Amino acid sequence: MLPVALGDGKASPLRVLCVGAHSDDIEIGCGGTLLRLLSERPGSTVLWVVLSATPEREREARASASEFLAAAGKSTVVVQSFRESYFPYVAAQVKDFFEEMKKMMVPDVVFCHRREDMHQDHRLIAELAWNTFRNHVILEYEIPKYEGDLGAPNVFVPLSAAVAERKIELLLKHFPSQAGRTWFRRETFGGVMALRAVECNAQEGYAEAFHARKLVF
Repeated sequence: MLPVALGDGKASPLRVLCVGAHSDDIEIGCGGTLLRLLSERPGSTVLWVVLSATPEREREARASASEFLAAAGKSTVVVQSFRESYFPYVAAQVKDFFEEMKKMMVPDVVFCHRREDMHQDHRLIAELAWNTFRNHVILEYEIPKYEGDLGAPNVFVPLSAAVAERKIELLLKHFPSQAGRTWFRRETFGGVMALRAVECNAQEGYAEAFHARKLVF
């Protein structure tokens, strides 16, 4: 297991871009990692982008982001209204927005969906992230779902028990619209983090995992 650090390896601020297709994707995929990064890198800047949300889901997304980003030096939350589950059919418009997003930030790290994700919206976001941010660190997060397509990640971020609990607490607090879904529960989120902790020998039993296609040392 080889530990690496983002940026210069010191506690200097980072510029972080988080992109999610739907309102809770960023929190599920990398919420714990963001909480840890922002506590360890004071003054960091975060651009938080959600591509699809109804008015109700937008309210949830903004309220959730405000708490996840409480420790950021500066944060911008952008919520778009592309039609959920139809991203491939409006790909040109989504790509146009990615070109606009490129002007908003030059990130040190991009968190986005995984290119092999079974959800069509997620896959398109991953493809466009690689098209748009070609000279950046991109870490693809995972979203548990019915198809069971978590894969075999190669980047792990150990989390403290307190950070893992905070992630779960905020997810359950801010997304009441998802409470009726059988998978949207404490055990799902805690279970995935516990499994990834086994794979990286995380000391407190929790971790998030990512897929990195290309890293330059």
